[in-house]
Amino acid sequence: MDEGFNEFLHVPARLTIVALLAPTNWTEFGFLRDAIPTSDSALSKHLSSLAAKGYVEIRKDKYVGGRRTLVRLTSDGRHSFRGHAASLERIVAAARAPQRR
Repeated sequence: MDEGFNEFLHVPARLTIVALLAPTNWTEFGFLRDAIPTSDSALSKHLSSLAAKGYVEIRKDKYVGGRRTLVRLTSDGRHSFRGHAASLERIVAAARAPQRR
């Protein structure tokens, strides 16, 4: 497999989550849930897995009337995502290259 390919991140829901988090600082849980779309419990499980790997940080903020959950990529998460994305780009480039016979 290509160097940088990350099987853990390649799971479609996880890849979508980190791709959505990449251009942001902190992102609300509800935005991620609606953008994927998935259930709260499924998203929570994926976020917990990503957090256990050190790829995301999760913060719960309290405010008048409730609380919200915020998520962001860690520097390790951002590095791993960039490496995986670069690997996917190399795989696609190889597939598009003229075939040698």
